[in-house]
Amino acid sequence: RAHELYRSGDWRGKTIFVSLALSPTHTHTSMEEDNLLSELQSQITSLQNRIKDLEIENANLVSQLAQCRCTKLKGQDNTNAIANIGVLVEEAEPLKDESGKTRKKRSKDTDSKKLHHLPKRYIALQVMYFGQRYYGFASEAQMEPTVESELFRAFERTRLLIGDKKEVHYSRCGRTDRGVSAAGQVIALYLRSNLKAEANSAGVVSEGEYEVEIDYVKVLNRVLPKDIRIIGWCAVPLDFHARFGCLSREYKYFFWRENLDVLAMQNAGKKFLGEHDFRNFCKMDAMNVHNYKRCVTLFDIIPTSERFGGKELWAIKIRGSAFLWHQVRCMVAILFMIGQHLESADIIDVLLDIVRTPKKPQFAMALEIPLVLHCCEFKGLQFFCSAGRRSLRERASSKKSLHVPVLTRPTEPSYEERHAKLSSRELKQGFVELSLDTKASENVE
Repeated sequence: RAHELYRSGDWRGKTIFVSLALSPTHTHTSMEEDNLLSELQSQITSLQNRIKDLEIENANLVSQLAQCRCTKLKGQDNTNAIANIGVLVEEAEPLKDESGKTRKKRSKDTDSKKLHHLPKRYIALQVMYFGQRYYGFASEAQMEPTVESELFRAFERTRLLIGDKKEVHYSRCGRTDRGVSAAGQVIALYLRSNLKAEANSAGVVSEGEYEVEIDYVKVLNRVLPKDIRIIGWCAVPLDFHARFGCLSREYKYFFWRENLDVLAMQNAGKKFLGEHDFRNFCKMDAMNVHNYKRCVTLFDIIPTSERFGGKELWAIKIRGSAFLWHQVRCMVAILFMIGQHLESADIIDVLLDIVRTPKKPQFAMALEIPLVLHCCEFKGLQFFCSAGRRSLRERASSKKSLHVPVLTRPTEPSYEERHAKLSSRELKQGFVELSLDTKASENVE
């Protein structure tokens, strides 16, 4: 209509009229929309801030709960309790566990600094854990619980720790993220030793038989949470470092095959082999990391024996000397896109070419729960699982010593003996019946 008015030449006044007629309504609607959007944005920001506050508050509460130690005091009024608090602590009733057994009170003598005079041994521990409820492995993130904090809590409870992290030369092979699990994580540190005679002037045990050493596996697993297990230990040289001494790390990412094109994923994954700049396959930490070149030595996609509801469980296996932050999860995310035919295999070549793709495109990483640090390779380390294997051998040998050969045991009656016994019983019964019949006939006469 405006176009027709313009061509006819009689448009100027009408244009002003239309503008005046429509402009207030349009302005009013636009203002309402802007106000609504502003209000919604404000609510979203408020909710996001509230979520952050709740996460921090939850982490603090979990940390306080983990450190809580409660004792049930004998009944006294508050005045006496305040005046005689020292006496109350001494008279505190011992705690009892679920079985009703009395638990020993922890004393301050368990302070690791008071164990410095005891012999110590530099050892490596192989750790397995399910990471779903932990804020990663390392405890530096100020979020609780972490796998590392649970380990050190167990070291303190068992009185194996003889100093802080720096004093015990603590090192770890890797620091898995929140929710990631491990079947072969490795840490190294000084722990208390039983071999006092083998200790040098500094109290360090460098050699000694494993059989007479503290059973680290059994002792620690007794106090650790059920989703963290020590599966082996071994003595290591004093210059050993769990991170820098690791030759390779192997990850496995488990997934249900469903409609994924595994063959396309397998062929595309081969492009990761070798040394590449993986800055487009990680979460960058520009403050601390400046070299993003990493070497992948093995890539494979293999089926497992697990089946559920007609689904088949597969695993992506990736091995390399070291990995960047979230590198494996970013690699798997791209592979899933290829398996769904959303991307071609050439996308990997493009992302690995940092000249062609200097900035990482935004895409969601693969979920963390299916990712497992499967194993860490070291030169010359043989982990010793002292707990289960030794106890099983002892039980087997004890059962063998108590075994009585079958042929020397008392025997049951043979068939002939059983048959003869039954025959004599029937014969005896026949005599009884005959005598009863005889007496009955005599009474009749």
